[in-house]
Amino acid sequence: MAINLAYIAACLLFILGIKKLNKPDTARQGNFLSSLGALVGVVAIFFENEVVQSWNNAHSWLHNGILWVVVAMLIGAIIGAIWSKVVKMTGMPELVALYNGFGGLATAFVAISQFMYLYIVWAGRSEGGGPIVMFSIGITVFIGAIAFTGSMLAWGKLAEKVTGSAVVFPGQKAINLILVLGALAAIVVLVLPNVDPATKTTAVIALTAISLILGFTLVLPIGGGDMPVVISLINSLTGLAVAMAGFVVSNTMLIVSGALVGASGMILTLIMCKAMNRSIGNLLFSGFGAAATQSTKGPGAEPKAVSAEDAYMVLEAAQSVVFVPGYGMAVAQAQHVVKELAEKLEANGAEVNFAIHPVAGRMPGHMNVLLAEADIPYEQLKTMDEINPLLPTQDVAIIIGANDVVNPAAETDTSSPIYGMPIIKAHEVKTVFVLKRGKGRGFSGIENELFSMPNTLMIYGDAKATISSLSKEFSGD
Repeated sequence: MAINLAYIAACLLFILGIKKLNKPDTARQGNFLSSLGALVGVVAIFFENEVVQSWNNAHSWLHNGILWVVVAMLIGAIIGAIWSKVVKMTGMPELVALYNGFGGLATAFVAISQFMYLYIVWAGRSEGGGPIVMFSIGITVFIGAIAFTGSMLAWGKLAEKVTGSAVVFPGQKAINLILVLGALAAIVVLVLPNVDPATKTTAVIALTAISLILGFTLVLPIGGGDMPVVISLINSLTGLAVAMAGFVVSNTMLIVSGALVGASGMILTLIMCKAMNRSIGNLLFSGFGAAATQSTKGPGAEPKAVSAEDAYMVLEAAQSVVFVPGYGMAVAQAQHVVKELAEKLEANGAEVNFAIHPVAGRMPGHMNVLLAEADIPYEQLKTMDEINPLLPTQDVAIIIGANDVVNPAAETDTSSPIYGMPIIKAHEVKTVFVLKRGKGRGFSGIENELFSMPNTLMIYGDAKATISSLSKEFSGD
């Protein structure tokens, strides 16, 4: 009874924690409550009857692996604490991708170990698992392995260890279909009764190998511009794998927590797909960004570049300014100097807001996290739907590293891969300053028509240095 109550408490902490994550001012508390729920659940497992029976003496601790579980937990806790402390905000998307991947790998290991327990450790002394257990094992291995290699490739793209562009080759979809059919066949072998343990073991090995390859081939044709949605989708898959692992080991807490993560991750994925005017199928199979695209409108005007000193003259007279942050702000770690400039603009009499696109950055909520770190008031953070009606009346828009989310081609160029994607309509602002490191394309590889529009002025260079220069101009330094 006490164990069940502990699991219920853990589940309630998960639910309350996720609820509190929907607001910036309660997000930290929500994260703590969810972590506490996980701790309660893990501790409760050590008081299960089967585990308590292994507490007889030091020899049984070693024989049954309890000591090694505790050691592994301590090592993981130390690595997680240090890693989370030292990671830079620019590396947060990669860290999230790695966490998703390791979560998927852990669930796959749970399923494989349960299979070994049923068909190898207890071989000849039991009939193994029933169809439901074997189906759960198969699905857990399938999803967990896909989440692992898919997350590893997403990490490589985000960290620029491999190309961030979509990679498409002839027959790719056919290969993926064959891999899926092979995985389903292996799961069927696991579920069928009266199949000898050796054949089932071969099926598990084949399923694991196929799923690992499939995770890689599914993410390979997805371009860097879609990485926020990919991370959200893989997070959802990892949650589903955790829930299925709960069925494998008959653990209520895993089922509930995995279902919560899977459902919330899928909802977020659908919201982000809607924000990009794309379906999940289009995301996974279109090869977005696989090749460079050219506008059918012909070459536009040459972008006009200005200095920070020239930009100051416009900002000094502005009565309303909108910042549109993107991944470039994260790379430059410019969020704190952005706040400093925003405060000086307000002291000069300007109204300041921040326009946040749902897929800005390289993970869900990336810009919100960065701006919250700089203590920028939540009231100034405007969603795309809130800010777009106001933009025609704004004096200046300052775009910091954003590309696709402000590209007018999404509304005007039917040949563009992002055509139909809702954007922040920065081009409607009277004057647009674009802060950009260089003249190259953005992470997704698509030309931005905004850069050559008559009301747009480019400021090339490091965004942090540029913002600092503008701030110094207001200070008279």
